[in-house]
Amino acid sequence: MSMSFERYMLDMIQPMRDELTRLGIEELRTPEAVEEKLPNDQGTTLVVVNSVCGCAAGQCRPGVAQALQSAVKPDRLYTVFAGQDKEATAKAREYFAPYPPSSPSIALMKDGELVHFIERHQIENRSAAEIAADLTSAFERYCQ
Repeated sequence: MSMSFERYMLDMIQPMRDELTRLGIEELRTPEAVEEKLPNDQGTTLVVVNSVCGCAAGQCRPGVAQALQSAVKPDRLYTVFAGQDKEATAKAREYFAPYPPSSPSIALMKDGELVHFIERHQIENRSAAEIAADLTSAFERYCQ
């Protein structure tokens, strides 16, 4: 029995996608979807750059989940998947300047402008609770 690499990867990463979409986070899988949403959204928008790396599973996704339990949260929630939806991720990263590409990472935008960004190096050495605290603080500052 043989399985294509693409099928294998889709099967492997689906639980990683589901971990965020179960939270009500909308996947943006094409550059057109990113372009339609990010520059035009008024209010606050959270964008999670998801990835297959261990720090995404161990800290990033659980940290986002914890932060979204707070009373104050962004108006809209999106995710792109680095290494999988490459063009969508590249388009989203255009809005995260001056930060270099980083995955996983978390962006908070207000009225289409970046106001808070958590890079991979700020994820991989912190616990999910610390990431959630960082996000919750940003939500309280920008989302009220």
